[in-house]
Amino acid sequence: MKKCIVPVFIPNQGCPHQCLFCDQEKITSEKHHHIDGSSVRMTIEKAVHSRNFDSRNAELAFYGGTFTSLETDRMNELLDAVAPYLQKGLFGGIRVSTRPDSLDEERLEIMKRSGVRTVELGVQSMDDRVLTLSARGHSAEDSVRAVHLLRQAGFSVGVQLMPGLPGDSEETFLSTIDNVIALAPDMARIYPALVIRGTGLARLYQKEKYRPLTLDQAVEICAESCRRLEGAEIPVIRMGLMSSPTLMEPGQVLAGPWHPAFGFLVRCSIYRKVIEPQLPSPGKQQKIRIRASGREVPLLRGYKNSGLGWITSRTGAKVVGIEVGPTLPPGKIDVERV
Repeated sequence: MKKCIVPVFIPNQGCPHQCLFCDQEKITSEKHHHIDGSSVRMTIEKAVHSRNFDSRNAELAFYGGTFTSLETDRMNELLDAVAPYLQKGLFGGIRVSTRPDSLDEERLEIMKRSGVRTVELGVQSMDDRVLTLSARGHSAEDSVRAVHLLRQAGFSVGVQLMPGLPGDSEETFLSTIDNVIALAPDMARIYPALVIRGTGLARLYQKEKYRPLTLDQAVEICAESCRRLEGAEIPVIRMGLMSSPTLMEPGQVLAGPWHPAFGFLVRCSIYRKVIEPQLPSPGKQQKIRIRASGREVPLLRGYKNSGLGWITSRTGAKVVGIEVGPTLPPGKIDVERV
């Protein structure tokens, strides 16, 4: 069952400084205003009375800032606002996002007693040079330490990763992935770096001192990263930034691998590597019909049916039909000559 997550955004609040790539107001479409217990309750009330709310798998999430760098009184105020809804069983727990260098015993204890179950760390990279060039302000060792601290305290741990930062490369990022796998987090998110107007990264880009990943490069890197993570039983729960009204305004994303269905593009790329050996050799067929399991038909078709063109480019055959094969297992296709 998919989680029903109710987000409360605290854009850049608690952050010790501005990272080179970040503008949380545009990413979340939330203005930088003070979030207090009252505003948290208003957000929750609106959510629990909405048509799509499902208390069977609901979670309250604090996103967009560095939660554990807030003053402890403020942490308690925000968490206390959620407490009555936890007691009523409307939420199964709370998750927060934070920096790897902002954890201490007092804050871990506050979260633990207040119903926080999951902590997501903005790791971004496990390469210290990349972290320094991105003005991240923490080291790879901070991330290692943070994961161990959270595990010892009994939290579920997520990591957020960002390919394409200054100084990064495909080889460097895949090394990050291997280092993350060694830490064995419970989940991961992958957000390729985008050049957002007004950020330090935008200034570097405009001076031609930074070149972002192309869409094809980002899809390829994320596909291999996802394959490695999920092969190690670490689920990738999100790839690419969500569309927000502010971020989608013309001129806000200056460059980089933005796509409204980025995660789907990556999943299609992974799927194509699985089925490619099952396709006929080039020139052997003129027309084909392909069957796949029902859940994988969208992956076979691809974004706006781009998968059909990909199949033709690999086989030289025109795809005249894609059908559901009810008995076909995941990753298997049946190709019929027409």
